[in-house]
Amino acid sequence: MRIQIRPTLVFGSKNAKDPTVIDLVWLTSLLKDIDQGKTLMSACKKAGLSYRNVWQKVNEVENALGFKLMERVRGHGSQLSEYAKYLIQFIEDFDDKTHRLGQTSLAHLEEGFALFRNKAEKRWRFASSSDPIIQTAVAGFDAFELITAGSGEALERLFNYEADIAGYHVSESQASKTIAKRLQKEGKQIFPVMKRVQGLMVAKGNPQNITGIKDLLRPNIRFINRQKSSGTRLLLDTLLIKEGIDSKKIKGYEHEEFTHTAIATSILAKKADVGLGVKSIAMENGLDFIQLKDELFFLAMSDELAVNKDVAKLIRKIRQLSSEIPGYKSLGLKRQIDGWI
Repeated sequence: MRIQIRPTLVFGSKNAKDPTVIDLVWLTSLLKDIDQGKTLMSACKKAGLSYRNVWQKVNEVENALGFKLMERVRGHGSQLSEYAKYLIQFIEDFDDKTHRLGQTSLAHLEEGFALFRNKAEKRWRFASSSDPIIQTAVAGFDAFELITAGSGEALERLFNYEADIAGYHVSESQASKTIAKRLQKEGKQIFPVMKRVQGLMVAKGNPQNITGIKDLLRPNIRFINRQKSSGTRLLLDTLLIKEGIDSKKIKGYEHEEFTHTAIATSILAKKADVGLGVKSIAMENGLDFIQLKDELFFLAMSDELAVNKDVAKLIRKIRQLSSEIPGYKSLGLKRQIDGWI
């Protein structure tokens, strides 16, 4: 984490609710670029802001100060006013006078932050698709807060900085590569952790004689679905498309649950005849299982978190458990995910 102490100007009356705050480092950097002959457009790109956004900020500053900072001169671009040049010189003098004090104060601030970090260890937010191995693995660590979410939601939480780690699963290599491409573009690391089997869970003895997806069309079969955005729901919809099945003709397609265990419980309670889930949950609840598809489970996170010791331990724990439980297989070698990332 990088910390800076930067000079700012705040304009407004003593009790003003929304005073104008000006970052002088940003402003003088922009003004210097203009003074050195750069166009305002190139200065905007350097600042990472749009041309319109920069002009809006400059206008806010000028209104607050009561002086013009730059003028647009036809054929010559934007030129700085005398007041803008004075402001640049003032900030340079200010930096020279306060540099040593600022560095000392910053060192004290960082030391204080380090003490607080040691006293209160951060809990990393882990948004993951429902899975018993993930739940068991995370339970052994105080460093993680598990948030059960569908694969799609978990990834969006990661992209929106609402989660530090995302756990997601995919059953098609092309879909996996598409997700990996977006994650890599966002600067995220991807770790394969396990392969698992998904299929249809039915009552012990399979009293309805269900053998595959097409049996979901039978009028006497009550199906129970997973929620939208879950990887299991995506798997089901993909299989339905391949089989040319209209989901509207499946009795119970709109009835949703949020975990594999909830699906199994509904079947045990005879509220449904069949639902999609992982093999381990079917076995745990004494249900029969019709295998449909293998899928790969991944964790995604930032580069910084990828080297965290607790994260490394969590990944090892997931892989260990997946090598011990039926219906799973540990993933860790590059050849095991060839063509998926």
